[in-house]
Amino acid sequence: MIKGCHNECMAGGCSGETAKHITESFKASDLIITPATTFKEKPDPSGLVFGTVFTDNMLTIEWSLASGWEKPYIKPLENLSLHPASSSLHYAIELFEGMKAYRGVDGKIRLFRPTLNMDRMARSAKRATLPCFDQNELLECIRKLVEVEKEWVPYSTAASLYIRPTLVGTEPSLGVKKPTKALLYVILSPVGPYFASGSFNPISLWADPKYVRAWKGGTGDCKLGGNYGSSIYAQQEALELGCQQVLWLYGEDHQITEVGTMNLFLYWINEDGENELATPPLDGIILPGVTRQSILDLARNWEEFKVSERYITMSDLTAALEESRVKEMFGAGTACVVCPISKILYKGKHLHIPTMENGPQLTTRFLNKLSDIQYGREDSDWAVLVS
Repeated sequence: MIKGCHNECMAGGCSGETAKHITESFKASDLIITPATTFKEKPDPSGLVFGTVFTDNMLTIEWSLASGWEKPYIKPLENLSLHPASSSLHYAIELFEGMKAYRGVDGKIRLFRPTLNMDRMARSAKRATLPCFDQNELLECIRKLVEVEKEWVPYSTAASLYIRPTLVGTEPSLGVKKPTKALLYVILSPVGPYFASGSFNPISLWADPKYVRAWKGGTGDCKLGGNYGSSIYAQQEALELGCQQVLWLYGEDHQITEVGTMNLFLYWINEDGENELATPPLDGIILPGVTRQSILDLARNWEEFKVSERYITMSDLTAALEESRVKEMFGAGTACVVCPISKILYKGKHLHIPTMENGPQLTTRFLNKLSDIQYGREDSDWAVLVS
């Protein structure tokens, strides 16, 4: 299979008319490592603010239509040199991923289901008309980078090393078109809890249909920066109204989609009287989160309650609250793992979600199970050893 071409890029390879521009993927075996010789002081894990401290080194790989992928480099972290007409700066032709490395209780460093991140990154690249790549080769390059920076993985089970793979168009042209140059880079940042309120304090949400995160036929199912930058205005309004995050609604029936930058789960007694864990389906406007998939996999394996990917509207939720059928509601994502929800501001009224009154038993169970795998307290093929 030809990998790394700029044409129809499928997950892990290519299809379609590839004869004209055949380019090999970069190879981890070609990695050139010239690490930093001066080192920054490692921060105290208990005082970390999300995404503000970066490690000493980075991974960079350049691509051009003319010559394909260059050799990958691990080198000291440095500012990028971009032409002011670079397509990523003008037309948001870029994407990113978010994953973590964890230092286990046994001292070993693990990644959590990283192939799912690579799959999603390949899908995002296709949607953004950026070059595809061999996912296994990129994962091995990332593993090497984490190995080089292993002392930056916090010695703490309340912190981790956040990994941010990024792919940007760098062609110096103002034409609105597929870029003929791109840069793939990976930076690392030691992180503590995502929310300033702490790792497991409940959050409040603002639900208003006047802002939409994603729409059918758009890019909501890809991890493109434009999805996030355009959400900040609504997030600011939520903060001004005393809420911490936005509950994104969609359609005339006010479907519940995502919460802030997280997938959303509702544990309730459904309309048929069944205990059900529900999350919106992957219909093109929902990001296929790694934590989302892991929660669904765990719950289906437990076989203790109904597990559904289904539509939930605000009228469904308000009716269930009135009838005391809601048990727990939480967000899920790499940055926060799981995050309980206690309040929703909707149509000028505060809806109380009884998540914390109910333990929260299920939310806590998911958090503990996932954390046990990530930090090596439980063996699982979801955990990939770095060193």
